[in-house]
Amino acid sequence: MTDLRTVLGEAVGAAFAAEGVDAALARVTTSDRPDLADFQSNGALAAAKALKANPRDLATRIADRLRGDPRLAAVEVAGPGFINLKLADAALAERAAEVANDPAYAGASLVETPRKVVIDFGGPNVAKPMHVGHLRSSIIGESLKRIFRFRGDTVWGDAHFGDWGFQMGLLIVAVGDEGRADGFLVEGDGPFPAESPVTLEDLERLYPAAAALAKEDPAFRDRARKATAELQNGRPGYRALWAHFVAVSRTALEREFGALGVTFDLWNGESDADPVMAEMIAHLEKTGLLVEDDGARVVHVARPGETRKRKLADGSVIEAPSPPPLLVISSEGSAMYGTTDLATILDRRKAIDPDLILYVVDERQAEHFEQVFRAAYLAGYAAEGSLDHLGFGTMNGPDGKPFKTRAGGVLKLHDLITMAVDKARERLHEAKLGDDLPEAEFEAIAHKVAVAALKFADLSNSRTTSYVFDLDRFMSFEGKTGPYLLYQAVRIKSLLRKAADQGAAPGPIAIGEPAERDLALTLDAFSQAVTEAYDKRMPHVIAEHAYRLAQAFSKFYAACPVLIAPDEAVRGSRLTLSKAALDQLETALALLGIDTPERM
Repeated sequence: MTDLRTVLGEAVGAAFAAEGVDAALARVTTSDRPDLADFQSNGALAAAKALKANPRDLATRIADRLRGDPRLAAVEVAGPGFINLKLADAALAERAAEVANDPAYAGASLVETPRKVVIDFGGPNVAKPMHVGHLRSSIIGESLKRIFRFRGDTVWGDAHFGDWGFQMGLLIVAVGDEGRADGFLVEGDGPFPAESPVTLEDLERLYPAAAALAKEDPAFRDRARKATAELQNGRPGYRALWAHFVAVSRTALEREFGALGVTFDLWNGESDADPVMAEMIAHLEKTGLLVEDDGARVVHVARPGETRKRKLADGSVIEAPSPPPLLVISSEGSAMYGTTDLATILDRRKAIDPDLILYVVDERQAEHFEQVFRAAYLAGYAAEGSLDHLGFGTMNGPDGKPFKTRAGGVLKLHDLITMAVDKARERLHEAKLGDDLPEAEFEAIAHKVAVAALKFADLSNSRTTSYVFDLDRFMSFEGKTGPYLLYQAVRIKSLLRKAADQGAAPGPIAIGEPAERDLALTLDAFSQAVTEAYDKRMPHVIAEHAYRLAQAFSKFYAACPVLIAPDEAVRGSRLTLSKAALDQLETALALLGIDTPERM
């Protein structure tokens, strides 16, 4: 299914080619002046410059070729050579009917060549509660997963669970010191206790205490390092205890992600890359990529001439490689964070062989991923360009700094969601929405409103920008907010229920009123929005479209009576437009990870 902008682009391209002009210059865009035209093409200006011709004369000749196109009601040349295009009502009605008859995709198109895509997002850790710092990765990653899958790709969303490394050694020692792990600390192959010796609350208490103690007590730190090494070397009792840590944490994390409407196809942890680690190290050594550097072993990833100034401890300044070498094995013999990420790429290639891996991780990790990706390309673990770090900005408080609690601590994600649901209940009562509904249904609606508010507030911003957290503003039923979009969707559902009760049926679309034109044009634009969001990996493009669609429907509803339309044909047409708007709005919201209630 092809949108009108693309169709007109092909027609304008043919007209350019007929004038001996490169058709690639015939780009068609939405009009800057919707009062004058629906679309425009400015390519004649660049083409005339290349041909040393008068741009307005060239634009006029191209316009003359387009005037016979039945899809166009008017073709005008403005200014120095802008070509303005106004669609015929019949063409617009035909396209709106296509959208209406395509509820599954709402007029959007699929990719021509589907790919296998892994999206690495969320980044939860064993023994650590989810906090607001996980919110953006979770929301953006879930939306991208849905967008890529919607367009036809085979997609795996991977939580990339932080379940390996020194933190596990800290927990093993801490649990043992409390006398909870006696059944796991014995030598041998077991059997070991089937019941976990710790709860989630125990882990959340033990880990920060153990991490703090390790900074102050060298003996405790050394015991934790030894426990980490024994775990990674396969000590059975430690592996059994570790498995309980992972299971307890994952159960809680799935509940918290579930409250946000975030799911994963894979819960692969850092530990899943461990089996390929030795093979990877051997391969890097064999190929000469892994080299000694001041007692450590690294992979140099900077290209010739890529340097930056670096200040040394003695105050001197040197030219150092940029990006710096990837540290693979520390001088103490430990595998590093980057080592695990590199091994994970190799593991994914063996298990899935994806065409693309996307990492939805804080922008501040950009250099780290640049190092890892370059090492992967050098080692042949991934095709050039098949790895992409999708960095994002921070969610800030009113002071412009990363969001904290009033006491200055990091807010748990569970507490944030609770705050949002409480505020949603308050706003629903203020608006007298849902007061007459059963309590269970009202609570479900409040949760959907809360999640819509949080997600839309995030996704309506460009992924790369930071934004200020303002729950009062996010939760408004007016303006550019998630609750406003839900309200518009519920409003259309109510309209369609009333129509069905009255026996009014949808009918063929006919475009007559300006508000009908605007709504039909907005419906047509969804395909371009989805394609742009997919190509640029920017969900905010779909969020922006959803808001424009809600506005267009609101204006249509105010200007064009539906149930009391002047005749049955007009009423049927407007009901079809309304249903198409609902299908597309719900589709757009679903791509953002937002569920719509049936009523409020």
